[in-house]
Amino acid sequence: MHIHILGICGTFMGGLALMARELGHKVTGSDQNVYPPMSTQLESQGIVLYRGYNEANLEARPDLVVIGNALSRGNPEVEAVLNLGLPYTSGPRWLYEAVLKDRWVLAVAGTHGKTTTTGMLAWILECAGVNPGFLIGGIPLNFGVSARLGQSPYFVIEADEYDTAFFDKRSKFLHYLPRTAILNNLEYDHADIFPNLAAIQRQFHHFVRTIPGNGLIITPAADENIAETLRMGCWTRLETTALDGEAGSYWQARLNRPDGSEFEVSKGHGVRGTVSWELSGLHNVRNGIAAIAAACHAGVDPENAATYLSQFKNVKRRMEVLATVNGITLYDDFAHHPTAIATTLEGLRARVGEARIIAVLEPRSNTMRLGVHAGTLANSLKAADKALIYQAPEQGWELRASAGIEVFPSLDEIVTKLVEEARPGDHVVFMSNGSFGGIHGRVEEALRSKIILG
Repeated sequence: MHIHILGICGTFMGGLALMARELGHKVTGSDQNVYPPMSTQLESQGIVLYRGYNEANLEARPDLVVIGNALSRGNPEVEAVLNLGLPYTSGPRWLYEAVLKDRWVLAVAGTHGKTTTTGMLAWILECAGVNPGFLIGGIPLNFGVSARLGQSPYFVIEADEYDTAFFDKRSKFLHYLPRTAILNNLEYDHADIFPNLAAIQRQFHHFVRTIPGNGLIITPAADENIAETLRMGCWTRLETTALDGEAGSYWQARLNRPDGSEFEVSKGHGVRGTVSWELSGLHNVRNGIAAIAAACHAGVDPENAATYLSQFKNVKRRMEVLATVNGITLYDDFAHHPTAIATTLEGLRARVGEARIIAVLEPRSNTMRLGVHAGTLANSLKAADKALIYQAPEQGWELRASAGIEVFPSLDEIVTKLVEEARPGDHVVFMSNGSFGGIHGRVEEALRSKIILG
C-alpha cells in the first residue's frame, strides 16, 4: 500500500511514517517545515519528502492519505485530497487500527515531561528484554529513532491532548485505549484550541474513561488539577508518586543528590532501588519515578527498573549538549511553557552551582505566541543569570525587557550579543520548540571563529 502523510515532519506524524515503512508500506509525505532531526531520520529510511503542500504531490495517487492535525481546510493538498476523492484518515486513527489494536498500550499524558517519560519507560522495558514498540515525540538517544513496531504485546506511546484532525476535534489520546496510563501533571496549555483549563480537564476525564478497570493510572499525589479531574469519575486503580517530604504516596523518590542526579526509589514502605544517571532536575526525578511505576505494572521488578533507568541518556533537544567551545557549553532544549522553562533552568542551576547561565528563548508555541503566559514568562527565567528573548515579527504581543532580560528583534543581534558576552565556564541554553532559525549552529560557528581570530 502507498501511504502519503501530510505534516510528515511533525514528531508524531514522522513516527507514524517510520512504522508504516516498517510494516512494508511505501511511504511518502509533505510538510512546510522540513528540518532535522526528523527530516534526516525519515530520509535515512528511504521516505520521500515533498517540501510544501501541493496537488502535484498526489500525482502518484496514494492508496491512503494520513492527515496531520496541523492541517485544515484551505490547505491546497488537503483540498486536493477531498476533490480527488482519495481515502483519508487521521494519524491517531491509523495508529490504533494498524498498530495498537490488541496490544498492551502504556500511555504517557500530561502538560510536561511526556516525551522524556515515554523515552524512559520504553528504555526500561527494552533493558528488561521486552522489546516494546514505541512512539515518542522526540528521538531518545538510547534508541536513535522516535518510533518502532517492536516484537512484543507492549507498546509505549506519548499521549497528547491536542486535537486529532480538522475533521475530528477529539484529543488524540482518546484513540489509544491504554491499559497503563501515566498522568504526569496538568496545566493550562494549547490556548489555540482550549479556552481554559476546565476544557483540558474534560478531555483528560474522557481519557480516564477509556482505561479499563483492571488497568492502572499513575499520577503525582500533589497535582490538584489532576485530582480534580479524577473526581469527575475514575474506575481504574490509582498509584501515586511523590518526592520525599511531600504528601504520603505509594511510590516515593528520595534525593541522594540535590540536583536529582541520584535518588532512591521506594514502593510502599521499603527502598526498591537507586537511580544514578546523567540527568538533573526534580522534574526528571518525577518523570523517572512514574516510568518505574508503569514498568512495574508491565512486570518489571522495581530494583531492575531503577538500574535500567540509570542508563537512560535523555531525548534529543531535551537539555542536549550541542558543543563546548572554549569552555562555553551550548545546550538545545525543547521549551514550550513557562513551567517547563523554569524546571529545566532550575535543574541546570542545581547541577552547575554558581556558574553563569544564559537562557536564549524563542516563545514559539501557539500558547506563548498568543500571549497567554506573558505574565509568568519572566519569572520562569529567574534561575538564569541572563535571558535573551527573540521577539518574532509575527508575535501577537510585545515582550518587555527587565532586570536580566533583554529582547531582540533579530537573531543576528542575539548571535552578536552572545559572542561578545559569553565567557569560559558559561552555560548557554537555547530554548524553542522549533528550529530557532538555526541559531545554535550560528553561535557555535561564531564562537569558534572568535577563538581562531583570537
